[in-house]
Amino acid sequence: MYLSSKRRKIAETNLRLCFPDWTEEKRQEILKKHFESLGICLFEFGITWWWPDERFRPLAQIEGLDNLHKALRKNKGVILLAGHFTTLEIISRVLKLHADFHPMYRKNNNRLIDHIITSGRTRHTGKAIPHDDLRSMIRSLRSNMPVLYIPDQNFGRKHSIFVPFFGIQTATVPATSRLAAIDNTPVLPIVQQRLPDNQGYLLVIEKELDNFPTADLEQDTIRINHLFEHQIRNNPVDYLWVHRRFKTRPDGEEDIYKL
Repeated sequence: MYLSSKRRKIAETNLRLCFPDWTEEKRQEILKKHFESLGICLFEFGITWWWPDERFRPLAQIEGLDNLHKALRKNKGVILLAGHFTTLEIISRVLKLHADFHPMYRKNNNRLIDHIITSGRTRHTGKAIPHDDLRSMIRSLRSNMPVLYIPDQNFGRKHSIFVPFFGIQTATVPATSRLAAIDNTPVLPIVQQRLPDNQGYLLVIEKELDNFPTADLEQDTIRINHLFEHQIRNNPVDYLWVHRRFKTRPDGEEDIYKL
């Protein structure tokens, strides 16, 4: 928070845009707690990648596993829909204790860092799919393998449409709807939570989205954004505010993050 003024200002901008009704005092409180959450996340990488199951299991709680089993009985794979919270890495380890799955990820521009992260992830999952390798994702789904899909970042204009996110026109990939439509694959949102007083972590697998996808790609994408908004409002501290979610703007709009 104090060493990277750029990331701090990005997070401050995001909080101001998404929660204009909050007082500045409250936004600063959430900002500080968010950077604490990021610091905790660094240690959780080590726990996620290297702790043995018997050590990690007492910290791991899961609800809604029956929702996953029910969806898998359709034999069409499952899209587990997750947002970019600081708990994403360690919650993936919670899931792996109970089910096989393939996570999707965005490659890091630094090849060494990317190698370290990918090696850590595949140590338990066996396979990780780059976010732009949709063929591999479809192959996994068609083998009835759940795929952890995380679409709530800025992937640029080419593959995005502009729909509201916290009331702001935001470049959003509509791929969740498109992928689900290929084989009528069930989409199940997941909710992540650090439990208080060092009790561990809770992963909730929610029920399959009903009437999804529809023929209206834009409305499907808005629905996904609203789902993430709900999760973020319930847990604003752990959302990844240091990401430039609103970087890509509609034609004629200036850069929100001019520093």
